[in-house]
This record gives sequence, structure tokens and C-alpha cells, in this order.
Amino acid sequence: MSVPSKSKRNVESIRDYDNTVNDATLTKLKALLTGFAERHAKAPPEARPRDFGEQQRRACGNALKTVVLPVLDALMVELQHAGHDASTRDHTDKENAYPSVALSFTPRAPGQAPDKGAGALASALIFRCDPRLGVVAQADVKPSPVKGQVPAGGGGVERVGTIGVDPLGTAWVATKALNFIEAVLKTN
Repeated sequence: MSVPSKSKRNVESIRDYDNTVNDATLTKLKALLTGFAERHAKAPPEARPRDFGEQQRRACGNALKTVVLPVLDALMVELQHAGHDASTRDHTDKENAYPSVALSFTPRAPGQAPDKGAGALASALIFRCDPRLGVVAQADVKPSPVKGQVPAGGGGVERVGTIGVDPLGTAWVATKALNFIEAVLKTN
């Protein structure tokens, strides 16, 4: 018996050529393939569900942009009107990173020019999304190098609060921001 070419093989020739595939196996295979074809012919192709982590990250970024950032922007304007250096950063639209927003604040003594360099360093209050904790507020209060102070606790970034995305509100953000501004002003 001649062996059919690979391109011309069919079920009957495989059964004749190799006795390892029996009728019961072929019947089961045909039933599986028929069921698969019918299932995909009836149902429209499903849209792939988005990753839950990605949905959570986007929701948290949206909350930072709509709840936290307006509060920080309003405080920034007030700080600038009082003669201090202040700015906000918005990192809510970055792909492959957890969203964050921040308020940077450098206090200036009354009448001190911002370009003189003497005085305080920029401190930052950062609100970032954490997949396990929700929204995390972190403060990095930097003392003035002129005063020669060593920050209590060795300095660095201190977590000042966490809250879930759903209960996040402007009152919580304002409280954390005012506590941060008070700490910066007292340190400098």
C-alpha cells in the first residue's frame, strides 16, 4: 500500500495507514470539532475582558485627576500668591505605571527672591495609587540646609495616610495637604 502525501491525507487514509486511530477516537474528534464549529458560528466573537488590575489602575487615576488634583491646584495658587514656590505634577495618564499626582512646595521668607538659592529645599506631597491599599499619601518634607536641621526620624518619605478609591474625598485630601504645608512651614 502506498503512503498518501501529507497534503492529500484524509481521515480514511489515516485509519488505513495507521491502526492507532480507531473509530471511537475519530467519532469523538468529529463530535468535538462539530461542537466547536457550531458554538463559534452562533455566538459573535467576544470582546476580551480587560484586565481587572488595569481597570482598577484607570479608576484610581481618574479619582486622582478629578478629586485630588483640583485641591492641590487650588492650594498651589494660594501658595504662589503668598510668595512661595509651588507646582503640581500630574502623572495619571502614563501607561504601565501607577498613577500619581503631587504638590511641590518651597517656602520663601517674605521679601526673599526665588532665585537667591538660600533658604529651603523643595518638599513634596505625593498621592499615588497602590493596588493593595488604594490611594496613598506620602510627604517628603525637606528642612532648610541653612538652618542645619536634621529631620526627625532620619528624613525621607513618610506615609501620611491611605484611603480606598471609593471613599476618597476633597476633605481628606485637604486635611493631608494642610498638614503637609504646616510641617514644611514649621521645619523651615
